[in-house]
Amino acid sequence: MTAAPKWFVPTAIVALLWNLIGCAAYLSDVMLTPEDIAKLGAAEQAMYAARPAWSVAATAIAVWGGAAGCVGLLMRRRWATPVLMASLAGLVVQDISLMMVSASTAMDPTALVLQSVVLLIGVGLVALARKAVAQGWIA
Repeated sequence: MTAAPKWFVPTAIVALLWNLIGCAAYLSDVMLTPEDIAKLGAAEQAMYAARPAWSVAATAIAVWGGAAGCVGLLMRRRWATPVLMASLAGLVVQDISLMMVSASTAMDPTALVLQSVVLLIGVGLVALARKAVAQGWIA
């Protein structure tokens, strides 16, 4: 195994923290009570109600796979790449659902921008993992 550049571990740590924030957001979303949902605005309630179960499952794959893949990067394991690819696939499926829901409900443009940033980070993590394998930084 070749020594990784000095930026590799800090980047993987930041990526793990980013994905753990996603895990926390996912948990807070799926643990909403009917009372919590009633406190949301009408548009948010409509969006919440319009989400199909497969979208929620895709989100789980995206965030938990992203966190696990970043742990794999930190452990310098080759399996980080397919796990991060599965995470990215979950993210793409989640985005498809988000676009379907946004077409039928009023959606905050900020949410779409944030989701685009999340997608770019997911693509970047897959690229990083692939480069790490190609360069011999992980085995």
